[in-house]
Amino acid sequence: MKSTILPAPLKPGDLLRVIAPSGALREFDAFERSIEIWRSRGYRVEISPNIAQNWGYLANKDEIRRHQLAAAWRDSDCRGILCARGGFGSTRILESWDWHSNSTDPKWLIGFSDITALLWSLYNEGIASVHGPVLTTFANEPDWSITRLFNLVEGRLVEPLKGCGWGGGVGTGILLPGNLTVATHLLGTPLQPDLADVILAFEDVTEAPYRIDRMLTQWRLSGILSQVRGIALGGFTRCEPPANVLSFSVEEVLRDRLGDLGIPIVSDLPFGHGEQNAALPVGLKVILDGDRGILDVFQENL
Repeated sequence: MKSTILPAPLKPGDLLRVIAPSGALREFDAFERSIEIWRSRGYRVEISPNIAQNWGYLANKDEIRRHQLAAAWRDSDCRGILCARGGFGSTRILESWDWHSNSTDPKWLIGFSDITALLWSLYNEGIASVHGPVLTTFANEPDWSITRLFNLVEGRLVEPLKGCGWGGGVGTGILLPGNLTVATHLLGTPLQPDLADVILAFEDVTEAPYRIDRMLTQWRLSGILSQVRGIALGGFTRCEPPANVLSFSVEEVLRDRLGDLGIPIVSDLPFGHGEQNAALPVGLKVILDGDRGILDVFQENL
């Protein structure tokens, strides 16, 4: 089972840098309120230059977004990197990217949705990170979710998450959370991690059930789902079929494509694009109890 380096716990007074590696920033009010939460906690938050610009649907040209990531990753005073938002674009800046050539000490990288590509790429290099709210969503999280993120990055215990158990017993493995669409588009590329013996955690947003079916069928055909030790499912937000169109529900698709794998599966966990996005560690050992519907982080990780 692959081991990862856990960045040093954050503490008030640490410097955090904000980057926009993906889509163009639009939700400015939520962005500012989220930064204020980090600052009120005692952190110094520095916003990268050119973060409010755009290049089409991207936050800026690839070389500028790549430079933001490199500048933050190389900064020896910076202890964590906060991603502004998701959207699309992180895979583009990873085309010409090497974590080691830009490396200082490992530092926390926090985000979800399109940021999945950065999180999984970092896992390939043996460095843990956090699948959690970006700065356009953090301020809208419930208090328990905000507290959970701070507990995770500051080195304290995090509570187990409770969902709907599908059975399959209990599995342990390295947790790899991510957006299903982004993760699917990493398959067969150099960014795809070794997925043997991991516990996958998937969520998605605004994908019709037939598209979820197509992606999960690709995972089945790849042979990877026969190698994993469990699957945790978060929110599949606004994934209803169009009105007056014959369709399965997204819940029916998930059951059909995953329910016969014979491994622990837990659904309806509170992470993803919905009203709750519980922070999850990327690259740490977890327990998935498919009978009781619980996902729990091994506390010796923290």
